[in-house]
Amino acid sequence: MAKKLFIKTYGCQMNVYDSARMADVLAGEGYEATDSAADADLVLLNTCHIREKAAEKVYSELGRLRELRAEVQAAGRELTIGVGGCVAQAEGEEMVRRAPVVDFVFGPQTYHRLPHMLARAGRGEKTVETDLATEPKFEALGTVAAAGKVTAFLSVQEGCDKFCTFCVVPYTRGAEYSRPVAEVLAEARALVASGAREITLLGQNVNGYHGASPDGAGSWTLGRLIRDLAGIDGLARIRFTTSHPRDMDDDLIAAHRDVPQLMPYLHLPVQSGSDRILAAMNRRYTTRDFLSIVERLRAARPDIALTSDFIVGFPGETDDDFEATLALVRDVRFAAAFSFKYSPRPGTPAAAADGQIPEEVKAARLARLQDVINEQMRTFNESCVGRTLDVLFDKPGRRAGQAGGRSPYLQPVHVDCDDAGALIGKVVPVRITGTGQNSLSGTLAGARAEVPA
Repeated sequence: MAKKLFIKTYGCQMNVYDSARMADVLAGEGYEATDSAADADLVLLNTCHIREKAAEKVYSELGRLRELRAEVQAAGRELTIGVGGCVAQAEGEEMVRRAPVVDFVFGPQTYHRLPHMLARAGRGEKTVETDLATEPKFEALGTVAAAGKVTAFLSVQEGCDKFCTFCVVPYTRGAEYSRPVAEVLAEARALVASGAREITLLGQNVNGYHGASPDGAGSWTLGRLIRDLAGIDGLARIRFTTSHPRDMDDDLIAAHRDVPQLMPYLHLPVQSGSDRILAAMNRRYTTRDFLSIVERLRAARPDIALTSDFIVGFPGETDDDFEATLALVRDVRFAAAFSFKYSPRPGTPAAAADGQIPEEVKAARLARLQDVINEQMRTFNESCVGRTLDVLFDKPGRRAGQAGGRSPYLQPVHVDCDDAGALIGKVVPVRITGTGQNSLSGTLAGARAEVPA
């Protein structure tokens, strides 16, 4: 009988991608996925260190797994437990000491060595693998397994050299590394062959991509890579995340103008509207720089929707600094945004900075910012009512006779139809008739059954 694998994934899309590749690696060792930890022979936690108290949440989960292991052993089975991802990278040996239930700990760049770690665990040996070397991982992973999903993630870049003062990513993911173009194109073709119609390119600083060209004579930008990906027959949509404003070059902006498969949607974290706070964050751009990028993007693609990230209550942030953030949000008019109270990450410069902001001040500022952001999101969604948008359907709806998909702007869209299953995997024009709290509803429009890839 096949062994059962359960993976719990925390955090970003890159962790979702990594978890899928872990499953690929372990399929070769005879493991198949299960949705229940109680049924598993191997449980992996793929962790994220971005949010506050991330490590404590992992240790709480390990406490529950300790109880599960006792139950499994009482039933005459064995349960192996591994912890990977960014918390594992940061904690290392401390995790094994603090949570003896863990059999092995591995960082984001070492999961290709899972068979080796499992073998050692089978001999009763504890393993901690947190080497930050990147290249051997992708070389060892080989071809992606057939995903069979309409939408897919594809990691093209990892790591970060920016060293923002609030962020742990350079320490947990290592230096920036871009996968070679040929490797990316091969994985994209495999995903499309398995049924993917949309691919989202992933990276900590994905628009800083500089992968080696197929002829080895130089490197390609992300814009150049997107142009080549657009030539893959059957690939209807391309997206990318997450971008850094400093890497938003003319070639990528031109790709938004020239490549119809590249969706008119861009997540571009700005973090603050105050130049003084941006400098303290080590973002190395100004609000004027950011607004110039927005202007160039909208000139290239007038229908583009922009989203962003904001941190409020960064150390030293004054009322005037916060008002500058509100002014930027009102000026840009985002389709949506993620906003968070600053929380110190151990080991980062900002964690030890003077001028830490009281929690009640951060909470009040966050509430004000989210009011503005939520109003802008409602306005954007309502502006879609009456329009016909091309929707890529990727799953059945919540009830019979309903299909769900995504608009070009990544909004969930639901339609009622007689044969909802026939829509899955197709891009179909939908007339938007209403909005929900976070979604759109509509009706199938016209006789056109498919947008050409």
